[in-house]
Order: sequence, then C-alpha cells, then structure tokens
Amino acid sequence: VQLVESGGGLVQAGGSLRLSCAASGRTASSKAMGWFRQPPEKVREFVAAISWSGSTYYADSVKGRFTISRVNTNNTVYLQMNSLKPEDTAVYYCSAGATVYSVRDSWGQGTQVTVSS
Repeated sequence: VQLVESGGGLVQAGGSLRLSCAASGRTASSKAMGWFRQPPEKVREFVAAISWSGSTYYADSVKGRFTISRVNTNNTVYLQMNSLKPEDTAVYYCSAGATVYSVRDSWGQGTQVTVSS
C-alpha cells in the first residue's frame, strides 16, 4: 500500500486543520488506517486509527478534538483536527496495516503541522 499525506501547515492555537491520506494499491480498501505524529526531538506516537469497517480509536491527548474518518470508495482517510494546541506541533504520518492493532505496516512521507501560540 502506498500512502500520500496532504493538508499540513501553520495554524494559530485554537484553529483547525484537516489532513488527508490517499492510499493506493490492490488491498488499500481493506486495510486499517492510522495517524501517528512525531514532535520535534521526540519519538513517534499514536494519534488515531480506524478499521476498514469504521471503528475508531484515539490517543487520550486528542480525544474530543481530533476525528478520524475514511471514504473507502476513494481509499482516503482524513484527520480533522480542532482546538489545536502548540503541543500538537509535529510531523504527522499516515499509516496502514491489517488491523488497528497492527497499523504500522506501511507509512506515508509525513506532513508538517505547526501550531503557533
């Protein structure tokens, strides 16, 4: 599965951004999809995941602010990010895997999100 993210950028605290991830490949529509992020000088961390049937999972730090969704007809997953905080600043990576518990098999190139205070 090949993954291409888009939608990152610079936003003020309290603002919103929507990230998109286009998946291609023969099995793309059957994969669980996820979002991870890597803040500056920190390890990559889980943000959210969605199963092929639409079940969603979130890190505690983003619950109530971020929403993951997918459109299987065009193999695209979205991450709607609201009420952004400076600590959300990171490179955001799209991922795919067989299940939401193994959603690290494939990775996109990443997209930068910067939240200014």
